[in-house]
Amino acid sequence: MTFETFFSLLGGVGLFLYGMTVMSSGLRNACGDRLQGILEKATSNKLMAVFVGFAVTILVQSSSATDIMVIGFVNSGMMNLAQAIGVIMGANIGTTVTAQITAFNISAYAPLILFAGAVMFLFLKKSLVKYIGEFLMGFGMLFLGISIMKTAIAPLAESDDFINLLSGLDNPFAAILFGVAFTALLQSSSSSTVIFQTFAIQGLLGYHTAVYLLIGAAIGSVTPNLIASLTTNRNGKRTAILNLLFNLIRAVILVILINIFPHMLDLIQGLSPDSIGRQVANTHTIFAIIAVCLELPISNLLIRLSEKLIPVLPEENEQLEDRKLQFMLNVQSMPSRMALANAHREIVRMGRIAEKNLVRALDCFFHYDASRAASVKAREESVDILNKEIDRAMLELRSMYFSDEALHRISMLSITVTDIERISDYAENIVEYAETMHTNKSTLSEDALTELHQMADDAKRIVDLSLTIFADENYDRLPELDRIEEGIDRQKTQLVDHHVNRLMEGTCEPLAGIMFTNLVTELERIGDHAENIAYSLSPED
Repeated sequence: MTFETFFSLLGGVGLFLYGMTVMSSGLRNACGDRLQGILEKATSNKLMAVFVGFAVTILVQSSSATDIMVIGFVNSGMMNLAQAIGVIMGANIGTTVTAQITAFNISAYAPLILFAGAVMFLFLKKSLVKYIGEFLMGFGMLFLGISIMKTAIAPLAESDDFINLLSGLDNPFAAILFGVAFTALLQSSSSSTVIFQTFAIQGLLGYHTAVYLLIGAAIGSVTPNLIASLTTNRNGKRTAILNLLFNLIRAVILVILINIFPHMLDLIQGLSPDSIGRQVANTHTIFAIIAVCLELPISNLLIRLSEKLIPVLPEENEQLEDRKLQFMLNVQSMPSRMALANAHREIVRMGRIAEKNLVRALDCFFHYDASRAASVKAREESVDILNKEIDRAMLELRSMYFSDEALHRISMLSITVTDIERISDYAENIVEYAETMHTNKSTLSEDALTELHQMADDAKRIVDLSLTIFADENYDRLPELDRIEEGIDRQKTQLVDHHVNRLMEGTCEPLAGIMFTNLVTELERIGDHAENIAYSLSPED
């Protein structure tokens, strides 16, 4: 094999990979944010989740892209592991469509498709048309890359060294390992599958060797997901592990089936006896469908296994409870008065979660700890998710029959939810200030810390008192709350003045001074929201 031929092969592979990327980008742009919306709506119905994974992967032409999106949704709490496993299985079927497309011999038309796409993308102004043009450009590049690969590979059929290399893959175990390594290197099972398919078409690979390479490619395809999960929470990591478990078990099942029922491969070949390219594509698709059919019924076992490998911590159980409604489940099936009372109880519960987050955030500010900071951010996500769940339940509540007075109370409850959610937002901001100071090794003076401690204690007191008043509807304590709130307002003015003096005297670092001012402002705003919560259901309001 000459250097010229080798470079031609690399160019074909590069053009194919780039074509895949451009085609995927065009489809994603044409669909806008709808792809993520589709994934978010994947329900606990496993068959629906499989279909969603299949459909989205066809659109983005990458099971890795779908899986990485799923990891992100699980990481943020918008999707659970039961939904994720269904989408992952569907993505494994969807990714086989690429090989089905490339099995068609339309390379002769690739330059024309590429030209048409370029004209649409470069010269037409309508966004949707440009995105379709981008897709067609990628489609044309993909087949042009395959054509170049075929031309470059053809002389290899006469190369003794290359034939000897491929002959080593006659061992099924070696073929599976090569498929894993090659796909992990390319970071794309679609790409490696099409390359194996091209080798088979050029007569460099036998069908049975290609079968084992496909099995290995499925395992290697999880590499991008494992890498992406390194920066996620434990549930995100479990999602990547689920994908790995699915594909490892899939490989074991398929190897066993092939050896117990060897005629199964003859049947697949019989579907397209004159086209080995189509035989490879059909095998890829049929194997994926078989794996999903056999593993979907045991998906709960896979989830439990992933939780054994990455054990569920007590704080994760707390997080799961925090993110679920407890009192507003099926509000329309309750008597109206009970539904309204349960809405009040649910919002009190949300308030206590936000209060806990504020206390943890302030502790983190004064005594920085990375794990404490992470727990504040996780709880803030819980508050956001619970906020959305309560908003949805409140809409159901409004559809029931209530008096004008009760409807006013529902409106005030909805406003209170927003005030509570803002307090948790400020908790996250406080942690970010702590992280900034820690990263820059910036510190506050002792005087500044003493003042902040006092104001922070007052902020915690007013939030606790406001939630107590809101929960008990005991408005005799409002004057006490007003005194704390007025004190917080005075402290804001005094602390900012003292801070300016320290800056003038040079006893306070500039960055620390900015964080000091930001925290004082946040604490004053927390006091305002606490006051809103306390007065929200007051008869005087």
